[in-house]
Amino acid sequence: MIGSTRSLRVFAYAQPADLRRSYDGLFSTATELMHRDVLAGDTFLFVNKRRNRAKVLLFDGTSLCIYMKRMDKGRFAALWRRGDNAEVELTMSELSLFLEGALLLKCIPLSPEKITDKDLAPAIAM
Repeated sequence: MIGSTRSLRVFAYAQPADLRRSYDGLFSTATELMHRDVLAGDTFLFVNKRRNRAKVLLFDGTSLCIYMKRMDKGRFAALWRRGDNAEVELTMSELSLFLEGALLLKCIPLSPEKITDKDLAPAIAM
């Protein structure tokens, strides 16, 4: 398993990707086309046009890692629509389901937003 912490964010590239690319190619796609910092620890998902192969790129704190999965039967869910270039953000649970071949319909937030120090400041002042 790639990771189990809820704080990891997954960004899926919203277009078919050339999976012949390796570390440097996927890194440049994430930084230049998705405008994300790969070294921040987020996870990036890339799927080919036929949707039978997927690669996950992540920085584990010491180096870049690539995980690849090939479907022998069936295809991965479509993460893009024609003309829609918006990136898709997934949770780690959704990434796991995606890599198992599940159909992702929509994301419904189940947990409250992360509590910050700013949210606690009024309670501390009392």
